Amino acid sequence: MEPVRRIVGGRRADTVQRLLDAALEEIRAVEYGELSVRSVARRADVSPATAYTYFSSKDHLISSVVWRRIQDVTSSFTDDTDLHDMVRRITDVFADEPELSRACTTALLGDDPEVTRLRDEIGTEMAKSLSRALGSLPPEAVNSVTMAFVGGLVLSGMGYIPFDEVADRMVDMVRQFQPTGRRAKR
Repeated sequence: MEPVRRIVGGRRADTVQRLLDAALEEIRAVEYGELSVRSVARRADVSPATAYTYFSSKDHLISSVVWRRIQDVTSSFTDDTDLHDMVRRITDVFADEPELSRACTTALLGDDPEVTRLRDEIGTEMAKSLSRALGSLPPEAVNSVTMAFVGGLVLSGMGYIPFDEVADRMVDMVRQFQPTGRRAKR
């Protein structure tokens, strides 16, 4: 699923990637409130009209950066990737980029239809990955773990708990759902 409003290839794909890279650079340089599609376009050396062709808002742009990062991480998961490693690798996306973490906490809660679409894609991808790592747990338990994980990401993004604690907390929670003989690895 492409993060932009329309499928792109060739030179257009390069322009989109330049905008995504510039958005990350811009969010590292300025507060989220100061970031705009225009400032990102300027940094990417493209016209604002071109940037708006692909991204409807700054929330859409930041959500797209997050979606690409999540896709990169989850595409590397295998059937052998355990819950702790999976959660740790996803949380590292945000721990390694604190400015992006703060920005996406705001951006992903936006009501822009493109953000809603990406938020759904991100949620679906994470739920699918978690479900695979959780194996034979009942669907209700998987749903609870997924909700707790999203809550952990939001709490970490807001600065209430460190990102590097989320994986340990998730494994501890999953242990409560599992029979004694089959425990989540830490």
